[in-house]
Amino acid sequence: MKGLWFSELQTSTLKISCMTKSVLCSEQSQYQNVAVLDTLPYGRMLVLDDVIQTTVKDEFIYHEMISLVALNTHPFPRNVLIIGGGDGGTLREVTRHPAVEKATLVEIDEKVIEASRKYLPQIGSAFDDPKAEIVVADGIKHVQEHENEYDVIIIDSTDPVGPAVGLFSEDFYRQVHRALKDDGILVAQTESPFFNEELVSSVYKSLKKIFAISKVYLATVPSYPGGLWCFTMGSKKYDPEQVDLEKIPPLNTRYYNPQIHKAAFVLPNFIAELLK
Repeated sequence: MKGLWFSELQTSTLKISCMTKSVLCSEQSQYQNVAVLDTLPYGRMLVLDDVIQTTVKDEFIYHEMISLVALNTHPFPRNVLIIGGGDGGTLREVTRHPAVEKATLVEIDEKVIEASRKYLPQIGSAFDDPKAEIVVADGIKHVQEHENEYDVIIIDSTDPVGPAVGLFSEDFYRQVHRALKDDGILVAQTESPFFNEELVSSVYKSLKKIFAISKVYLATVPSYPGGLWCFTMGSKKYDPEQVDLEKIPPLNTRYYNPQIHKAAFVLPNFIAELLK
């Protein structure tokens, strides 16, 4: 079957392309172009301003890892905040965790939520979950207005351009620290260790100044630049590497498991060097 090629310029010198069967939607929001493509290698794909955000083929890896590592590090993750994540995948993982009582999703762009509801139902399946509250607003402002409220805050942001730039600043992480309870945990997606070395290093060092415990962990997400992806955690009290694996609740996961929880923090030497 002959299709059209979609290409993402991942860096000024790197492009990734995949063949598409159709464009299911493409709409300009107040903040960005929101598109869903039906691709041959990855199935349906959410694209914002021509940058791949998630695909039905591999989204479970990213969404399980950005969510469950923190949720299973905190012994009582009852109240969880998600900044960004308008596709709903992180919300899906958070709401199905048995300890979570409330999950608040704060997404600045309502068009992303609408597109996921309509075209990515297997990802955006939890928008109407009884545990979920959906807030269309600026995540930075939301954090500023809430103090000592959340057990876990997940920064499920786009790349550090456009409306997401402020979500990678040290000042924002200090505001997140204030919004967390005394034993709270922050986790943020922090890009590729191959193509975003400075960002990985700077976020880790910022969180190290602010939190008692700061650690980087990894997952392999094929549709993201380089395949290897970083997440950075800041914890006021709990060490993710000291979790009792036998206490991790059984969940119907496809990537994450107790052994992956521990192994994800074992860093290749070149990444450990970035954190020095």
